[in-house]
Amino acid sequence: MWMEIILGLAVYQFVRRLFFGGQQQQEPVDFTFKGSNALFAVANRLQTLYGGKAYVGLRIPDPDTASPQNIDLVHVTKGAAAVVSVVNVSGTVSIDGDGTWVCKDGSRHKTERLHDPVVEAKRQVAVLESYLEQRGVTLPEGYLSYKIICPNPNFRTIHPDYFPPEVVTYDQWALLKPVKKSISGWIKGALPLRNSDKNEVQETIQQKLGFILNTAPMWDRLELNNNKHLLGEFLEFKGKNDDVTLLRDIKRSKVSRMMIQKTSMFGLAHSKLQVLYAPRDYRSEGFSGLDLNEVTVRSSTEVVFQLKETDKVEKIKLSSIISMSLSP
Repeated sequence: MWMEIILGLAVYQFVRRLFFGGQQQQEPVDFTFKGSNALFAVANRLQTLYGGKAYVGLRIPDPDTASPQNIDLVHVTKGAAAVVSVVNVSGTVSIDGDGTWVCKDGSRHKTERLHDPVVEAKRQVAVLESYLEQRGVTLPEGYLSYKIICPNPNFRTIHPDYFPPEVVTYDQWALLKPVKKSISGWIKGALPLRNSDKNEVQETIQQKLGFILNTAPMWDRLELNNNKHLLGEFLEFKGKNDDVTLLRDIKRSKVSRMMIQKTSMFGLAHSKLQVLYAPRDYRSEGFSGLDLNEVTVRSSTEVVFQLKETDKVEKIKLSSIISMSLSP
């Protein structure tokens, strides 16, 4: 029995060396600590609980600073929308007199100070409203609000009542439930209602808002295996010259999204990858199912990606990628 197992492993290693030329296998990069996963996890849970759509990783032009204003996500429902800041901190969190958050992580003997997230969220709302007006949509008073969500299970606070009502602590986040009467209830529940909030916003406004947010500048994104996501900037492909040449048309000016389909050799390992991509079309989201282009490249081909959270540039194998979305 053991001899058969050892013989099988020996044959497997021989075939791998035969078809992959004895290349040293690169260790997969661990992205579990990256903040992008927290953004997508929050977005998915909001959509599951309350419907609507969450637009993640926006980079809205800010005329006052002449640089993009990063917005974690905007959750749009039938009757309201919220700018959501995801503060993924751990440890015991308190608030200083000036509004600064002090995060003390005893396990790592580390203290982190954050500028008041509420002040930043208010600014993001103002920048987004100005951007929407420039693109022809003026929202009714009270339609757009803001929330700060703390989704880290290690988030603790001694005085939860000290936090403003717009802040959703982890304990509150874990207890959120669907609102039967109004899918926008989670947004308005912690904010004073205004008279205009009592009237349902017309569906056409929601559609226009969705179109604008879907075509607004945002971070490029990678969807990886094991339900991991990265936000950042796609730089280029790296690999054999013939593979890079085949991928030369995949650039943000021409393509909005690509998907990877894996093929295998004798069921042992992925030797070739099929890359599907379509011309950029602002009238539809994702793949329309028409005019798809396809190229086949080696699985060792890499995507060079500048991460949003750090200055580090990563090289990520196509075999680890499910899809890549590019912002115009």
